[in-house]
Amino acid sequence: MILTAVLVLGIIGAIFAVVLYFVAQKFKVVEDPLIDEIAEVLPGANCGGCGKAGCRALAEAFVKQGNMDGLKCPAGGDAVAQKVAALLGCTPEASEPQVAVLRCNGSCANATAKNKYDGLKDCAFANSVYAGESGCVFGCLGLGNCAKACQFGALSIDPNTGLPKVDDEKCTACGACVKACPRGLIELRNKGLKNRRVYVACRNKEKGAAARKSCSAACIGCGKCEKACPFGAIKVENNLAYIDFTLCKMCRKCVAECPTGAIHAVNFPPLPPKKEAAPAATPTPAPAPAATPAQQN
Repeated sequence: MILTAVLVLGIIGAIFAVVLYFVAQKFKVVEDPLIDEIAEVLPGANCGGCGKAGCRALAEAFVKQGNMDGLKCPAGGDAVAQKVAALLGCTPEASEPQVAVLRCNGSCANATAKNKYDGLKDCAFANSVYAGESGCVFGCLGLGNCAKACQFGALSIDPNTGLPKVDDEKCTACGACVKACPRGLIELRNKGLKNRRVYVACRNKEKGAAARKSCSAACIGCGKCEKACPFGAIKVENNLAYIDFTLCKMCRKCVAECPTGAIHAVNFPPLPPKKEAAPAATPTPAPAPAATPAQQN
């Protein structure tokens, strides 16, 4: 009986093994080995800046599409793009390097604290229940969600200003900090020639007096910058100026015109002082005509 039981179990096991083999063969997924090659080239940070779930998901998208159109790895930059393009046998799209920029000027000096927040140290939570220590509902809360989201150590809270500080060299423009800020204060902008940029460091849409009440360096929507820009790069809407970095030629005329200092020019030499208009010259009286002989007599 024991031998019979062992034999029956052996036969049943063999039948199941055969069935499982054929099922596995029918439903097996053959993965392109190129996916592994591209995944090894990618940074492996899984930051989500590409819009995919992670680096492997991006690698799969590259292989499925067969080219790089509309797909890129912000964290890897041009160096990774060239390697991926070589594996795919295509030419990568040319793109300007970008960097994260904080569009808030509400430092401890510019936005005086009117109260003290003593709740959960989380920007998303604080934004839902709290205006901010200066009373500006558009300003940075300074609780560091952006710094926590950055996997490259490019963001930190400056203890002197209370605002996030971006390290241009470490920033990969992955966009994680952009998603982490509940007030939309961080923007990806082109690094610019010689790492120079001009932008409005404010998102306050209140009218001038109310904006200045919360922050002395707020944009007041006066429109002087828009009138001064010869390239049409600045638009004022809802009491707030915005500089289109694709149109800006970085002449800095807007910087000189801004009455509150809300426009920041990064990595530029100092502007030359304005030349004062020379006083009008006093006209020299014309000499009297010489007397004629008749007049002399």
